Amino acid sequence: MLRMRDLSGGYGPRPVISRISLDIAEGETVALLGANTAGKTTLIRAIVGTLPSVSGVIAFEGRDIVQLPAHRRVALGIACVPEGRHVFGQMSVRDNLMMGAYHRRTEDLGSDLADCFALFPRVRERQAQAAGTLSGGEQQMVAICRALMAGPRLLVLDEPSHGLAPLMVAEVHGAIRKVNARGIGVLLVEQNVSSALKVVDRGYVLESGAIALSGTSRDLQDNDTVRRTYLGI
Repeated sequence: MLRMRDLSGGYGPRPVISRISLDIAEGETVALLGANTAGKTTLIRAIVGTLPSVSGVIAFEGRDIVQLPAHRRVALGIACVPEGRHVFGQMSVRDNLMMGAYHRRTEDLGSDLADCFALFPRVRERQAQAAGTLSGGEQQMVAICRALMAGPRLLVLDEPSHGLAPLMVAEVHGAIRKVNARGIGVLLVEQNVSSALKVVDRGYVLESGAIALSGTSRDLQDNDTVRRTYLGI
């Protein structure tokens, strides 16, 4: 579904990510792992269309999208849950969700809202509340539902467990499994390597802006470098 070949890019003349190649099959869950400065968020920005300088190939369902603006990529089926959630704090939870569906305003969105409420019942309970008054975990639920309201075929989540309590992390990762069971592909960007590898089919490890390792979740869990560097074993 998503294919990247020799992708390089950054915010100026010096690239932050260099010659990255990776694939995500339809309906697959893939983790992008690495330390804080590895280039994970830069790679996500290249995928969603907000990185200013990019070269190489990004193909989504066979179409080269490297020159497409971000809003066109959303319409094609790529939705992102950004690091830090970035909900519209003064707007109600329900209005936040409807903002995710801005390009679908002529469609009947009732079933999509129902799916979001089934995924996170607390979002239903808080739908009239200002999103900025919610807890961090509840805001993460809203951010995920807002992205799902775009009707994605690929959901990109950038550090969804950051700053959350362990029980909330488990709830968010459980929701990711349910989303994937609907046939939606997932790219999960995480520093919480141990937890992420329990959710995904495969993973890539990013170091200094380049792919250092890749493999199935089991392969990466058993890899000595991953165990020593990221799992503390």
